[in-house]
Amino acid sequence: MYLGVDEAGKGPALGPMVAAAVVADQASLPTDVDDSKRIAPDRREEMAAAFRSDPDVAVGVARVEPDEIDRPDTDMNTLTVRGQARAVRRALAALPAETDGPIRVVADAGDTSEARFARRLREFVADGGDEAEPRADGALPAVDVTAAHGADEDDPVVGAASVVAKVVRDAAMTDLDAARPEYDLGSGYPSDPTTRAFLAAYVGDHGTLPDCARASWSTCEDALAAAEQSALDEF
Repeated sequence: MYLGVDEAGKGPALGPMVAAAVVADQASLPTDVDDSKRIAPDRREEMAAAFRSDPDVAVGVARVEPDEIDRPDTDMNTLTVRGQARAVRRALAALPAETDGPIRVVADAGDTSEARFARRLREFVADGGDEAEPRADGALPAVDVTAAHGADEDDPVVGAASVVAKVVRDAAMTDLDAARPEYDLGSGYPSDPTTRAFLAAYVGDHGTLPDCARASWSTCEDALAAAEQSALDEF
């Protein structure tokens, strides 16, 4: 058994980024586990539910909300490491107290340098900070971290983490959409015309961005700027 970790929702202009960690024996995973983007939504949900209900699988999930993403003292590389570290600690905390380390961790690298990402993830997991998730015995096992680009495609346990992260991210978007029945949020990605239309309509109606928007994203800044220009033109 070892731990795989990945995130979903790094690029959208709306909603949280979600990191997930899964501890499992790869031989026990479904043969069709893969990068979540290559699995049909219904099958992703089946897999995620199965992982969570399996007593031999440990799952940890962490959300990085828009207000944290918009903080001026951070960046997406750091947020990705931080989110993955939170998920790793929560998965480790779900392991039996007698589990000894070091636990092998395989991460989908969120940095151009795989080695740098692995080093930072190891440091964030060890430090814990405000995200400490001790087990009942008061400690987490040590970790041995490697990171690779495309690990969600190449490693089944990282693929399982990718599936869990995507399912949680999609559920978050469904909830955000349901909370605003007068709008259609779309996928949340900047390239989605429905998402861009939602931002324009919301800003036009309310004069501000919705709280689910990543205000520091250029797509959101553009929606505000367009509304301000429209108001000036009308004046």
